[in-house]
Amino acid sequence: MKSHVIDYQIRGESIQIVEVELDPMETVIAEAGAMLYMEEGIVFETKMGDGSNPNQGLFDKLLSAGSRVLTGESLFMTHFTNRGMRKAKVAFSAPYPGTVIPIDLSTMRGNEIVVQKDGFLCAAFGTKLSIVFNRRIGAGLVGGEGFILQKLHGDGKAFVHAGGTLIERTLNNETLRVDTGCVVAFESHIDFDVETSGSLKSMMFGGEGIFLATLRGSGKVWLQSMPIRKLIQALSPYGRNRGKEGSSLLGNIFE
Repeated sequence: MKSHVIDYQIRGESIQIVEVELDPMETVIAEAGAMLYMEEGIVFETKMGDGSNPNQGLFDKLLSAGSRVLTGESLFMTHFTNRGMRKAKVAFSAPYPGTVIPIDLSTMRGNEIVVQKDGFLCAAFGTKLSIVFNRRIGAGLVGGEGFILQKLHGDGKAFVHAGGTLIERTLNNETLRVDTGCVVAFESHIDFDVETSGSLKSMMFGGEGIFLATLRGSGKVWLQSMPIRKLIQALSPYGRNRGKEGSSLLGNIFE
């Protein structure tokens, strides 16, 4: 289905929010708990799925909702609709300090991008959200990043959150190696993998970790300087949550 056309404004600097202006009967979908405020006329409803397929049956809705649980997100999504007679605004905030990235999916190749599992914030109604499994399962098992990703598909606006400073790169048949937690999003045709960082000596004593994310091809890539894992480690280096986001299925033995 064609996505709703929404107007928006990004507010703030180091801790940004996105304020979406909806015409009557326009809808924006968002992660549960992302709403900051909404004006009179806006109503919200919690639903299973993104609503991009109105003819979707119960089984497909359950399958879609179950896949979101695999990414660590809520089972449900919240749909905000302007039921009033004039324009009204609803605002969303990210879960930790950083930058909100507005992305026009209609300008992306194939009308889609791939986003890290906790990067999606909100999008115009009609945007389809699905999960992507890294085809290189072995890398996902030990690398801890990039095994399960989200794909956003549509022709409207989507908003993604990046921790810290945002870095946007355009690859031209190039290869970029990045700290595994610092990849926010990339165009879906770019080849993504998690590989060892170098020699055994470098891996053990270099301080950069054993694995790096590798992006190859041509297209846009969005990076973040402060993923939630690094933020938690900086604030509480010996706390119980220091392995959040970056932990692999084998635990934190390689960190």
